[in-house]
Amino acid sequence: MNTRRKRSTSWPPLTQRSLRTFLALLVSSAAWGADALPKVVFTKSFPGSVPAWYSISVLQSGDAEYREDPKDENPIKFRMNDDDVAQIFELAGKLDYFKRKLESPAKVARMGDKTFHYEKGSESSETTFNYSEDLDARTITDWFERISETERHLIDLQRVVKYDKLGVNAALLQLEVTFDRKRLIAPAQFLPMLDRVVKNESFMHQARQRAATIAEQIRNPK
Repeated sequence: MNTRRKRSTSWPPLTQRSLRTFLALLVSSAAWGADALPKVVFTKSFPGSVPAWYSISVLQSGDAEYREDPKDENPIKFRMNDDDVAQIFELAGKLDYFKRKLESPAKVARMGDKTFHYEKGSESSETTFNYSEDLDARTITDWFERISETERHLIDLQRVVKYDKLGVNAALLQLEVTFDRKRLIAPAQFLPMLDRVVKNESFMHQARQRAATIAEQIRNPK
């Protein structure tokens, strides 16, 4: 009679320490993967304007961040759609990923220092200019200025919803104008605030109606 016991093929239970180590490795791996993705960063410095400084970073995955202070550790985070991201990175490629100068030799008024920065792994390149005659440079700049317009609308809407209920309708009107001009980027980021206005009867009926209309257009674009 064979009395030998079968060898167990089950894994030993994870200790609390080994589980923490495993989770830390997962987080580290995810962070490394995000850092390795190609990224385009646009920064504009224009003292006297509003905002006087801002920076936008866009990963090739579509994850993006907007900040108005270099020391801001809590930027606005949002996600861009694939087509918009593809156009930005295509333009970056046409500009040699910012390895060449874009500044025009023409003497023009100060329009703010604009810096484009590209990263891919350990490689990086950037260029700064006030004004460029390069059509691709002007097109990609407009992309980032549209993103800034969008985030300024979001900041303003969040402010009036919290502190100035009578100003909500005016803020929504400005948002609607930008949306109609097709200058709103990643509009889905507005839905939580719009839904909040729609559901809160303390806001003016006109504001709630306008918020509902904008939300419907975002959810069901024509």
